[in-house]
This record gives sequence, structure tokens and C-alpha cells, in this order.
Amino acid sequence: QTLVCVLRFGSTAPKQQAMAALRALVVGIAIAAAHCWVAGGTATKGPVTYVFGDSMSDVGNNNYFQLSLARSNYPWYGIDYPNGVATGRFTNGRTIGDYMAAKFGIPPPPPFLSLSMADDDFLAGVNFASGGAGILNETGVYFVEYFSFDEQISCFETVKRAMIAKIGKEAAEETVNAAMFQIGLGSNDYINNFLQPFMADGTTYTHDQFIRLLVATLDRQLKRLYGLGARKVAFNGLPPLGCIPSQRVKSATGECIAQVNSYAVQFNAAAKKLLDGMNAKLPGAQMALADCYSVVKELIDHPERNGFTTSDTSCCGVDTKVGGLCLPDSTPCRDRKAYVFWDAYHTSDAA
Repeated sequence: QTLVCVLRFGSTAPKQQAMAALRALVVGIAIAAAHCWVAGGTATKGPVTYVFGDSMSDVGNNNYFQLSLARSNYPWYGIDYPNGVATGRFTNGRTIGDYMAAKFGIPPPPPFLSLSMADDDFLAGVNFASGGAGILNETGVYFVEYFSFDEQISCFETVKRAMIAKIGKEAAEETVNAAMFQIGLGSNDYINNFLQPFMADGTTYTHDQFIRLLVATLDRQLKRLYGLGARKVAFNGLPPLGCIPSQRVKSATGECIAQVNSYAVQFNAAAKKLLDGMNAKLPGAQMALADCYSVVKELIDHPERNGFTTSDTSCCGVDTKVGGLCLPDSTPCRDRKAYVFWDAYHTSDAA
């Protein structure tokens, strides 16, 4: 109706005002289209969401890397996912990102590598997460093929360009500014880098130096995302890494490794300081640290309070196996809802 009014009565109003109204309408329609993206006849009602991360958030990107050693598109992964499909999620069911999407009332953002920029599917959000990824580019190199965080940001650049081509620069910018950016990285920088004797970073840097390297790199990466329009960022802090099954087996007593947990606590404090600083310096920035540490520690320390029975070993019983993944020759536990950990690294759907 507004469009009809502009066209019908534009001659009686100043031409510039009419054109401005028309332009605002077109931009508004484009933004509405991005926010009310339709898939299979069902419109989304929540925010456009972009997910960046590692195997805790990967929903299938690594399936497309034929040489990747960080893949989970085989049994027993996905045994509790709808239809029992192994989608490339590194758990028995859904990921944190899947649950967040459900809370927002939107479909889980699809993996970037499953999309065509010629279609409209990417307008509602995209998942760029890749198993093996870290903040540092050297993290995860022995997985051969994966997207590092820098590469994930480059993939987002591709999406942003496609958005501009489809809905225009102004609408794309407003959509990205309003979007939710979920980022979960850092675990691999420790588990598959700093703590590995065959990786150079663990021998090159002290832990204080390593944290400074991580934070300086993350600072550059978040500023790059900000430059591409990101404003609302939820950065997942590290969980108690010393308590995951693959670390517990390195302890003589089978208990959590306190030093590794202290590394996670120190990193989280440094990350929070970085995010707070960005909020103070970058106009419109709303960046926050999601406290994963205390939540996961509660599940580990008091499993029975939260409906679990076991938090010190994995459901798949692969704590000591090379790779620590739930391969087809593994034997998963019967009651998968009773375990906090699915394999040696990843939490279960229930957790």
C-alpha cells in the first residue's frame, strides 16, 4: 500500500521525498525478507544467526573435506539425532548450536559448504564451524583439511557479498548488524596444540606468552568480523578442559588435571577482558563471554543433580583410543542420557 501511495501521489510531493520513501520501502522489504526467510513454507521468527567454531559446533562442513581426519559422518554419531542420521555433528544427537536455534525459534543454520550462493538458503544464517579449528591457524594442522577461524571469517565474507548482491548493501548491513554471532573456539588451541608434545607452540611459548598470542590473534579476528558488520557476539568460554576424558586418562588417579583447568580459567579471564575492551572502544559492539566453564564443571562435579550418573568417562568407552572418537567398531553405552561425555572430547546430547 505504501508503494502504491508513493507511485500514485509522487507527482504531488517533492521528487526527492518520494524517492527516499520508495528506497526506504525497498530496503525494509529486503530486511524483512532476510529476517522472515521461508524454507518449506515455514517462516523463521528468530534472529539471523551465524555460528563459528570447532567440532562442538560443526554440523557437517568437514563432511565435504575428503582428506579431513576430523569427521563424524558415520555411526555411532547421530544415533539420537532425528532419524538416527550421522550428519557430521560430533555427538550422539544435537549440538549446542542446535539447541540455541531451537530456543530462538529458528532452524539450525546449515553448514556453509552445503549451500549455493545462488539460492536464498544462506539468508537466514549459516554455520561455518569446522572440526579441528582453533583461534590459531597452526592449530589442527594434523587434521589435514578443515576451516581455521580465519578461513571461517573468509567464508562469511563470501556470504556477505552474496547478501549484498541479493538484497542490497544497506539491507545486508542492517541484517548483519542485527544478527547473532555465536563463536566457540579455543579448546583445540590447547588440546590439539599447546598440550601436544609434537606441536611447536607448547615448547616455543610459556603459558603466559601463549595466552597473549591467543588474545592478540582473537583481537584481530573479532575486529575483522566487526568490520564486516558483526555487532552482537556471544563468545563461548572454555570448559574445564582438564576434566574431559582424554585428559583424565593422563592423570595417575583418573581425576581432573588441575593445571589444564587453570589454563582454561586464565584464558577465559583474558577473553572477557578483551571483549569488554571492544565493547568500550567499538561503537555498537555488544560482545559477551558465555560462561561454559562453571556450567560444565557443575555437570562433572555433580552429575546426579542434573540427571546423569557418569561424568568421568565417555559413553563410547574410547578415552584411551587414538583419536578418542566413537568409531563404528566402538560399543556405546546403553543409557546415553546418563553420560555427560559422548566420546573422549565431546559432550553428549543430554549434556
